[in-house]
Amino acid sequence: MPKKRESRGRRKGDKGKVGYVQCDQCGRRVPEDKAICVTRMYSPVPPQLAEELEKKGAIIQKYPVRKCYCVSCAVHLGIVKVRPEEEREEKPAFT
Repeated sequence: MPKKRESRGRRKGDKGKVGYVQCDQCGRRVPEDKAICVTRMYSPVPPQLAEELEKKGAIIQKYPVRKCYCVSCAVHLGIVKVRPEEEREEKPAFT
């Protein structure tokens, strides 16, 4: 059976076995190297209050929050886009 992608949709390389992470949206278990992970900065202070405090010279701490999504949830949330056919890579011809 031919494979669709050379990497089989993963960034594993020669690592052997990799662990699983749980999708933060739907709860599906996805291999760590296949999951789409996004790190965003989170501040517990509301943005309007933070603006006022920063004008007065206060330093507001922001914390990195890492969220991992399965491929279908990442596409649904707009984190990853489905490329049109013209932009996709050409597959090598099998002989």
